[in-house]
Amino acid sequence: MAGQKEEYWSKYARTYNNDQEYVIGKTILQTITKKLYGEGDLGEVIEFGCGVGYFTKAIAKNARHVTATDLSDEMLEMARIQLQEFQNMTIRKANCEDTSFPSGRFDTAFMANLIHVVENPMKVFQESHQILKNGGLLLIVDFTGYNMNWFEKMKLGIRYLKKWGMPPRYARNNLSPDELVSFVENVDFKVEEIQLLGDKTKALYLRGRKE
Repeated sequence: MAGQKEEYWSKYARTYNNDQEYVIGKTILQTITKKLYGEGDLGEVIEFGCGVGYFTKAIAKNARHVTATDLSDEMLEMARIQLQEFQNMTIRKANCEDTSFPSGRFDTAFMANLIHVVENPMKVFQESHQILKNGGLLLIVDFTGYNMNWFEKMKLGIRYLKKWGMPPRYARNNLSPDELVSFVENVDFKVEEIQLLGDKTKALYLRGRKE
């Protein structure tokens, strides 16, 4: 299954940033970036599903060090180019459901646009909980069709199909705030903040703490 995921996203590595802006829209991406810039000191950060590093840049400015990971070699190759200006960065291949990192290694676990396209989110949250320090921060950004205007949702779907084809069969395209909160609370995270960002296009923004 990991190989299938890697193959799917690797095809889009070289055009991913432009494709994302086309499909999702620049406005919501700017809103998320601004929100991430407002985060305080994130310490040692692990990022799952970094892609080509679109949001990694915002995280890096508030972190002592970022370990940016992805399954796709092609995505990581582009990330190394996009993020070469940052000295506080390590880029490596890792499976977000099963990493080799030691327990209590990181201060913050960050993932953007990942949870709705992984087959088993609970494994991702369990892994995050394992490798976070006590009191560590879980930071999630996830695009969603929840509470979107029907017409806008249809237009987004057409743009998605045009650029990326059919989404994975297990994709959660309408993840609600309550559903995301339930996921993370079931793995012993305490939710500090949950927001639905955006106007035409929506994204969930969650902050949680390892209890």
